[in-house]
Amino acid sequence: MNPSIALLTLTVAAAAALSQRRFVTTGGAVPSAGAACVGVTRTSAAAAGDLVPVDVMGTTIVETGAAIAAGAAIECDSSGRAITRASGVTLARMAPGQAAATGAGQFVEVVLIPN
Repeated sequence: MNPSIALLTLTVAAAAALSQRRFVTTGGAVPSAGAACVGVTRTSAAAAGDLVPVDVMGTTIVETGAAIAAGAAIECDSSGRAITRASGVTLARMAPGQAAATGAGQFVEVVLIPN
């Protein structure tokens, strides 16, 4: 697994089941594609009400939803996975030195951008 340096991790109550290493909203829900998010889940949540640590500042590891070039700006897809920013909110950027992701289901280090 890639290293990460979380500068701030907050706890969010899950609105429903959540997957580990994906973007999440302030309400603890899976975001809509391109939506603003509070950060990236460190663990999964089995059900609504579960408390989940969420990295909100620094670098973190996120699951990809498609190929992403090194250094690219990132938004989320409708599953909370990282994809190359097209027209949504910029949530992160590939971390310096992070190799490009070649497809979905990979884990990459990103620098979180507050939004």
